[in-house]
Amino acid sequence: MLGRPLYGKITISGKVILKTGLHIGASKETMEIGGLDSPVIRHPITREPYIPGSSLKGKLRTLFDRKMEMEMDNWKRRNIGTQRNPIMVHVCPNRDEALKCPLCRLFGSSGDTNSPARLTVRDCHLLNREYLEGAEGGLEFTEWKFENAIDRVTSAANPRQIERVPAGAEFDFEMVYDVENPKDVEEDLKNLFMLMEMLEDDFLGGHGSRGYGKVEFCITRMEAKKVEWYKEKKNEDKHEILQEMSLRDAKEKIPELAGIFGGSNGSG
Repeated sequence: MLGRPLYGKITISGKVILKTGLHIGASKETMEIGGLDSPVIRHPITREPYIPGSSLKGKLRTLFDRKMEMEMDNWKRRNIGTQRNPIMVHVCPNRDEALKCPLCRLFGSSGDTNSPARLTVRDCHLLNREYLEGAEGGLEFTEWKFENAIDRVTSAANPRQIERVPAGAEFDFEMVYDVENPKDVEEDLKNLFMLMEMLEDDFLGGHGSRGYGKVEFCITRMEAKKVEWYKEKKNEDKHEILQEMSLRDAKEKIPELAGIFGGSNGSG
């Protein structure tokens, strides 16, 4: 037995709006864009830039990890990278501990007994293609950002060209939360929205300390479905909220979503 009962799914979707230029890098060998030191990742068919779900989810997890380290005295991490290039992340050692850990419940744990994530984050695709088609500089949907790094010891210049998606670009996003325990729904969703708010004050992608990657989320749809809905399609097994909302306003709707699973405690 998997030990992962599924009561239903909660889908949260909307827009990611770039407030400053965004750089999420791709391999130069695969992109084949002449003259660029650091190209952005693009869809292989449409050539449109996109935000990988792994990048967005990874950033949210990193913010949660740092927050929990500040709050917990015995917060432990392990290296999931190499000895030369270590990547230190928190991982609960077993499923029992993972189910008690707010981070591992959302993002999963690869400890001794694997505990899959409850949260799925889709790739984010470009919404306003026409807006980016007017970008100057000869690149498709993107802009050149010329920078010049100075060696502090030798004063030698190191000019470079970084490709980024211009401010004003909009991408769709969709996150799906698996309801495995109705009692956890409110806490998990509040944590998710908290992390999205933290990201708005942080950055997504690379070169954030130089002003890249400021984003804003706009929620347009939230939907909770009990597993029974997928078979019978009865209205009482689904609750949908269709309206444009800020993250703050969306958080106020969490009890409505949790309530369909009997998990709401009545708090706002």
